[in-house]
Amino acid sequence: MANTKSAAKRDRQNSGRTLHNKAIKTRVKTSRKALKAAIDAGDKVAAVAQYNKVASAADRAAKNGVIHKHSASRIKGIYARQIAALA
Repeated sequence: MANTKSAAKRDRQNSGRTLHNKAIKTRVKTSRKALKAAIDAGDKVAAVAQYNKVASAADRAAKNGVIHKHSASRIKGIYARQIAALA
């Protein structure tokens, strides 16, 4: 329990931010799962379409500070290599 008004406010802000950040991370994870399914199925057209969604979600998360920009870059690089190997 917060002892001061400012600490109580920080508590309220942090709980809201936690929910927001969790939603963004979940969006990235969900799109990654869909991309992985497309890659496992060997469908390059669907994989490229889903890759664009993953890249967008990862870049947005990095822009907002939810994940590090290098993490976003690593996510995109991993899947770009896997898609290139489908050819």
